[in-house]
Amino acid sequence: MDRLLGKKVLITAAGQGMGRAAALAMAAEGAQVFATDINVNTLETLARENNAIETFQLDVLDPVAIAKAPERTGILTTLFNCAGFVHNGTIMDMSEDDWDFSFGLNVRSQFRLIRAYLPGMLEQQDGSIINMASVASSIKGAPNRCLYGSTKAAILGLTRAVAADYVGQGIRCNALCPGTIMTPSLEERMRATGNYEDAKIQFLARQPIGRFATADEVAGILIHLASDESKFTTGTFQIVDGGWSL
Repeated sequence: MDRLLGKKVLITAAGQGMGRAAALAMAAEGAQVFATDINVNTLETLARENNAIETFQLDVLDPVAIAKAPERTGILTTLFNCAGFVHNGTIMDMSEDDWDFSFGLNVRSQFRLIRAYLPGMLEQQDGSIINMASVASSIKGAPNRCLYGSTKAAILGLTRAVAADYVGQGIRCNALCPGTIMTPSLEERMRATGNYEDAKIQFLARQPIGRFATADEVAGILIHLASDESKFTTGTFQIVDGGWSL
């Protein structure tokens, strides 16, 4: 299929998990994909899986690297801000450094990337910005996700604001709000508890549908948001959570 033929996409945190699934799915739909990550090794395995995907290292905490990225890619039609970090704990379990790091990685990186690529999108009067948020945000409070939920709520506000400012100039900005997706990141967090099986049971218990989502199941919505099928869709929160927020 060629639903994204002629589209040029940049994806952050594309080395594994949701970013990797998005890169492979979008390339399969005909998009020119730039897959970025801080981890060069995971990018190399991605490139071997599909050599049509162009990969390069990008540290989304580095404002200079972000500012230079458009020189490498040119003007995009789609930006998928996928990079993020999950802090575990209540408000009493975080430091000011934790706060700064999470907001820097989860929110400020999206702000910087949008600022870097928006001028080109405005020049061509066409652009789809997709921000990785979460159901654990202003949509739903989740135990031990105070800092994470705060950053994701900020992303929802950023998404709506960008959508409202540029709705008449060919720019769409939407947020992806997943529930629990089985990714390497989730696997690591479950192992980090010291009791993987118990952690898995607890994560599953909050999914009314009775299972985790796969990254591939979410990729279809990203393809829709990157394609011309969603030309009339902006400022939305695309909830993919198996009924967790019901």
